[in-house]
Amino acid sequence: MKGSKIPLSKLVADLDEDAVLETVRRLLVDGEDPFRIVEECQVGMIQIGQLYENRTYFISALIMAGEIMEQVSQLILPVLRGPIKGNDVGRILVGTVHGDIHYIGKNMFKSLARCFGFTVIDAGEDVDPAEFLKYLREIPPHVIGLSCLLTTAYDSMRETITHLRSEIKHMERPPQIIIGGAVDARVSKYVQADHWVKDAMGGVRLCQSITKKAPDS
Repeated sequence: MKGSKIPLSKLVADLDEDAVLETVRRLLVDGEDPFRIVEECQVGMIQIGQLYENRTYFISALIMAGEIMEQVSQLILPVLRGPIKGNDVGRILVGTVHGDIHYIGKNMFKSLARCFGFTVIDAGEDVDPAEFLKYLREIPPHVIGLSCLLTTAYDSMRETITHLRSEIKHMERPPQIIIGGAVDARVSKYVQADHWVKDAMGGVRLCQSITKKAPDS
């Protein structure tokens, strides 16, 4: 990148928040292609994912990486004329189901998935089925991830999956996965999910497997 002394990707991988934001602002002022900036940040995010896998970085690093990328997005989005694609390997719609307001697990998965090149659309917490359907129709995603920490939210997961399937019969149905420490094979069968995983890294690996089989769109 022109005018860059330290590569932006390295600044991202080093979690140097101030330097990342300063560099992005300067590159935008200098006329750098915003898509190129996004691609460079994605390189750094992938490095963070590798450092997490190697146990050099831990959960706190993923959280911080997500916060940095959120701020980068806020700087770049106003100057873009189209959606950020970068080198994304697939689109994931993720959200915490109605009746569950926990977000840390969902945000950990979101940050880690972005480290591995996915475009992640976060529907938020306490999301009702109709809101999930709205996002699904607007994107559409390759994978839908429903996050759940509370056992009391199992019925909400079941209701959400049933609602989505009944409303998108005319569409290519993306696989629906459930993620969280409170889910297992028995819960997956009850809510009628396609797949289940307990942790963020397992969720990323599953999404990688799914999107390799997904048609380009």
